[in-house]
Amino acid sequence: MKLFFGTLLIFISFNSYSQGTYQLAVLKYNGGGDYYANPTALPNLVSFCNQNLSTSISKDVPYVEVGSQNIFLYPFIHMTGHGNVVFSPTEAENLRNYLSGGGFLHIDDNYGMDQFIRVELKKVFPNNELVELPFNHPVFHQKFNFNSLPKIHEHDGKRPQAFGIIVDGKLVCMYTYETDLSDGWEDSQVHGDSSEKRKQALQMGANILMYAFMGR
Repeated sequence: MKLFFGTLLIFISFNSYSQGTYQLAVLKYNGGGDYYANPTALPNLVSFCNQNLSTSISKDVPYVEVGSQNIFLYPFIHMTGHGNVVFSPTEAENLRNYLSGGGFLHIDDNYGMDQFIRVELKKVFPNNELVELPFNHPVFHQKFNFNSLPKIHEHDGKRPQAFGIIVDGKLVCMYTYETDLSDGWEDSQVHGDSSEKRKQALQMGANILMYAFMGR
């Protein structure tokens, strides 16, 4: 993966995982949605990856504002919430530059975000459709193999889906819907999910992270 920070071009490879010189981050956005939902999710995913993928990612996971230049410090950013999302034109441009420059965004609808995030993503990439990813896509077949998305929580009886924005042939943003994937990353006592559900969620999360660094 290559990532731009101003005029600096940073190359990040899967082998550099062992250096422990970088962090992942959670996206902080405006609009009133709870960007801070699932606070234990990404730290737990980091721990799982460090144990199962031989990574050495920092366990310190900061929040980063969508319009901040600091977004370029993080090669992988996670976004979640239950409600409204609003990107200003400046924020949309900043996120577009981040993703076009090599960054990766994973969005997990925590139930209630869907109608808002779809509109806002059109601001970021007005000419790129959010398309459903088939289950033969490489993101489902990294360290762990999946022929469907794990269904962690049930809400409306809909099937879990994964969507993506593809720019110049590369998946730069993955959006998971009707799965509550990041709920499955949280501490076990938060939602009371079974150990099998949590394992499935963490394995799929590890696949997403691995793909963001290796599969593009």
